[in-house]
Amino acid sequence: METSLGSARHLPVTPAETPPRWRTALLIAVPAVGATAALVRVWNAGGVQTWRTVMVAIVVQGVPFLVLGTVVSAAIGAFVPERVFTRVLPRNPALAVPVAGVAGAVLPGCECASVPVAGSLMRRGVAPAAALAFLLSAPAVNPVVLVATAIAFPGKPEMVLARLVASLLTAVVMGWLWVAFGRPEWLRLPKGPAGHGEGTRNPLEEFRRGLQHDFLHAGGFLVVGAAAAATFNVLVPPSVLRTFADEPWLGVPALAFLAVVLAVCSEADAFVAASLTGFSPIARLAFMVVGPMVDLKLIALQSGAFGRAFAIRFSSATFVVAVLASILIGGVLL
Repeated sequence: METSLGSARHLPVTPAETPPRWRTALLIAVPAVGATAALVRVWNAGGVQTWRTVMVAIVVQGVPFLVLGTVVSAAIGAFVPERVFTRVLPRNPALAVPVAGVAGAVLPGCECASVPVAGSLMRRGVAPAAALAFLLSAPAVNPVVLVATAIAFPGKPEMVLARLVASLLTAVVMGWLWVAFGRPEWLRLPKGPAGHGEGTRNPLEEFRRGLQHDFLHAGGFLVVGAAAAATFNVLVPPSVLRTFADEPWLGVPALAFLAVVLAVCSEADAFVAASLTGFSPIARLAFMVVGPMVDLKLIALQSGAFGRAFAIRFSSATFVVAVLASILIGGVLL
């Protein structure tokens, strides 16, 4: 409205321009049609059956070790006094990290087992840096994994040694990085089962509650991670990976990324690495070092146990450190 010599004159108001409805509909329809066409192509190619097979295989492969991990976790919470850890581990977290990393050799399981055990250690007062070093080393340096690696690479003890050293180095470095740069607000300390520690202490009842709580909580995230890995297996053709085989320095990050998305159990990943003959030994070492420490099901398990913000930060840093450790140790030993 404009006022001139005391009189009011109404000016026309131009309505705000709005995008045509057909343009909005097009923005929605094009991605929907593309996604539908991709799903139809996958369906016709038997992709759904492959997806279901791969997902079930990952879950079946991981559940026994998840049960082992939850049993160990519940046993630690119910039967092991906190004073045991204060006596075994140094009080200085920087010194406790390598001790916890070496202690990872005593848990004969895969990465599915290490997450609930690490959570139980934190609940019992173990420094997070030491528990995280144990989480990374346990599925990578235990005797079962090293024997499987020796069988997969017969006559190549240097590959077994390289995997042991590079994995242990990654676990210890990540523990020290947490000591130096980790913030308490990044890590959501895992909670025990409801009623834990209340009233008269009954170790058997605490064990039952801990086992039920950890298994049901972690099992759902295992399924989510398995579904993500199966989706990658179906949608990404093998020809995409073969394009990196001829470039040694592209092969290392390619196989490291493949280890993340395939989510193969650490007891079996050496046989997969041995079959990737088109890639360099260092690239195959990176596959075996990264896989037990950073894969989709492990990221999902960490998100459920310690929070999504922690899982994103920790897995990203672990991936970089594991790749660098593989290049360093592989360059010396292989």
